[in-house]
Amino acid sequence: MRYISHLDLMRLFQRALRRAKFDIYLTKGFNPRPIVRIRKAVKLGVRAEGLDAEVVLNEEINTVDFKRRFQGALPPDIKIKEIEVLK
Repeated sequence: MRYISHLDLMRLFQRALRRAKFDIYLTKGFNPRPIVRIRKAVKLGVRAEGLDAEVVLNEEINTVDFKRRFQGALPPDIKIKEIEVLK
């Protein structure tokens, strides 16, 4: 997934969350969107590993179940290495 832009990666994560049927927290306002943050934007054509992403859900979920469902909704080239619950 070297040739995917930062915004496309954000959209990919949002779609994967919907496909995995998570209860996603949506922003308030006219055009509600899921809250997905990828901490470091990577230039197009640069391979990146170890990117931190943050996803906000309405539900508490087991990290093992979250990883399994989310990884199943992502393309095989994008691997989820670790899940951490932030409060």
